[in-house]
Amino acid sequence: MKNHVREFYDTIGWSRVGDGLYQNARYEDLRPVSQEYIHNCHLRVKRHLAPTGKYLLDAGSGPIQYPEYLTYSEGYRYRVCADISITALREARKKIGGHGLYVVADIANLPFKTGVFDGVVSLHTIHHLPLEEHPRAYAGLHRVLAAGRAAVVVNGWSRSPLMDPFRALSRLRKRAWLFARKVLRGRGTGDGGPGTRDRGPGTGDRGLNTEHRKLNTVLRPPSPKNTFVEKHDPAWFKRTIAPQIPAEILVWRAASVHFLKNYIHEHRGGRRILRLLYRLEERFPRWFGEKGTYPLIVIRKA
Repeated sequence: MKNHVREFYDTIGWSRVGDGLYQNARYEDLRPVSQEYIHNCHLRVKRHLAPTGKYLLDAGSGPIQYPEYLTYSEGYRYRVCADISITALREARKKIGGHGLYVVADIANLPFKTGVFDGVVSLHTIHHLPLEEHPRAYAGLHRVLAAGRAAVVVNGWSRSPLMDPFRALSRLRKRAWLFARKVLRGRGTGDGGPGTRDRGPGTGDRGLNTEHRKLNTVLRPPSPKNTFVEKHDPAWFKRTIAPQIPAEILVWRAASVHFLKNYIHEHRGGRRILRLLYRLEERFPRWFGEKGTYPLIVIRKA
């Protein structure tokens, strides 16, 4: 499985498709309507880290994909980028050069001394491990963390009581649209008349300008390949991880990519909706952390 993950990111996931964009960006919503919300969510990580220190560990660093990620190590002497993909580390070196130290490593078996890091981040990485290795990965992040400092882990839950109904609604809309199209074809009326586009609901492209439609086309290969992912839920985390290490579940981002692409649009007040959602997340971070899509898990070491 790990060889599969390494191969995916070496050959596909971290291949460049544009200026500052990687193929892996197809898993994100890059439209302007969502940018403010996503930017603010990215910055949540930094507020839990010590502002200064010698070493910040970026466990599963990738190429340090988004500009906000660069800010996490601003007050540190070195950012230690640890990743299973050599392509990821080469791309990270292009971004931070001598500010970084680069290590090919398996985050379930970190090759570092105990207590050496003044800060730790791990973003969307642990879910690439088999579920039975997740406890070892969390324990390893806690082990290498210095006393009195914090680590921040961001991953996705296997389910989201808040977002799952929207996915179910999308499936229902699609089935209704396919049924209506079948009925219309049976009556000999075609797919809606000449000059119309047969797209159906839930495509997520409504409201995109020409430039961003082209971007989505670039990021959507003809035969997409995916990598191994295995996620857990809050109950599993509380049962398996929380009794072993001091950890708190907060919210990184409640909204899923599916929700953003299919239900948030510029001409339907999308920015206002996301600003309201962000304010609610700030007011109730624990509730949204457990019910939303992406938790922000803060690990502290006494």
